[in-house]
Amino acid sequence: MSKTIALIVAAGRGHRLGGALPKQYLPLAGITVLRRTVQLFQAHPGIQQVRVVIHPDDALLYAEALNGIDLPAPIHGGATRQDSVRLGLEALAADAPDSVLIQDAARPFADAALIDRVLDALADHPGAIPAIAVADTLKRAIDGRIETTVPRTGLYRAQTPQGFRFADILAAHRACAGQELTDDASVLEAAGQTVVLVEGAEANVKITTAEDMMRAETLLGAARESRSASGFDVHRFAGSGDHVTLCGVSVPHDSALEGHSDADVGLHALTDALLGCIGAGDIGQHFPPSDPQWRGASSDRFLAHARSLVEARGGRIVHVDVTLICERPKIGPYRDAMVARVAEILRLSPDRVSVKATTTEQLGFTGRREGIAAQALATIELPR
Repeated sequence: MSKTIALIVAAGRGHRLGGALPKQYLPLAGITVLRRTVQLFQAHPGIQQVRVVIHPDDALLYAEALNGIDLPAPIHGGATRQDSVRLGLEALAADAPDSVLIQDAARPFADAALIDRVLDALADHPGAIPAIAVADTLKRAIDGRIETTVPRTGLYRAQTPQGFRFADILAAHRACAGQELTDDASVLEAAGQTVVLVEGAEANVKITTAEDMMRAETLLGAARESRSASGFDVHRFAGSGDHVTLCGVSVPHDSALEGHSDADVGLHALTDALLGCIGAGDIGQHFPPSDPQWRGASSDRFLAHARSLVEARGGRIVHVDVTLICERPKIGPYRDAMVARVAEILRLSPDRVSVKATTTEQLGFTGRREGIAAQALATIELPR
């Protein structure tokens, strides 16, 4: 019996989508894009194994995204997609399959019928890819000015998974190492081999931009509801110190905040807001101050826990807003770093995170510089 391995390429950075996380690790209707793609290929009876190529820095993201899924260890990719695929193929060479399907991690909607068409074509050809005929009129332009109309006859939009006989594509990648070819079919073509087209699918979209992510949510078609909740937290100043931690960022200050953890009022308030969105109590129920394991703990753990509870319900965090209330320290110089850190913890793009600061005009305990307060608002979407 022939053996086919699906090689999922997940080593990219996804810069065009923006945000703190690579797009393959973003939640799509509560499930990460990478997990959806892996599960799709794991469920296909014609595929005996799934392997994933990741960026060396993404080991923790990978482990969290695929928690509970039994897979061999991930393969570390290279500087370019072509390098990553070649390294992935090299890792399979010791137990070489008969054929390999190479799939972009950010294309989670390939269906079983499309995969069947690629596999069937490999019975008679060294390579096969799904593709869709170009329907729009094509223009070639220079500096925004049309130079010519390009005949669209015989032009196709290539998709993945792209399927190949393993020995052929490995040899082709080795021969083309260092070149800059746009997909794996191009690599096999450069080696003089024939690649055939099979029918693609319009739904088999690749997530590249924020708009693509929104369209992907629509494709899933789940009815969803919006929920919002608020959170509030206060910590007093206690003795001398050299910094306070606010929204995950160390801010120089001559007084420390008193608290069982790192006393990060911003993240504590935001954690409560997210817990409130799903009716999951408050931070004290999940991380009791009486429990010594949380003494001095970094509050990003609390916020990440709240995020994971939202995701476990199939939810998606839409937007969060934090207001820090204090006379000192000054928040402005650290605002961008706080936004970036919250976005990273919640796996959001920075434009979905707001951090503001205000004073109480020297009124009340914050006005007397006795402590810092924070209020937060979170909005999420949940399946109905």
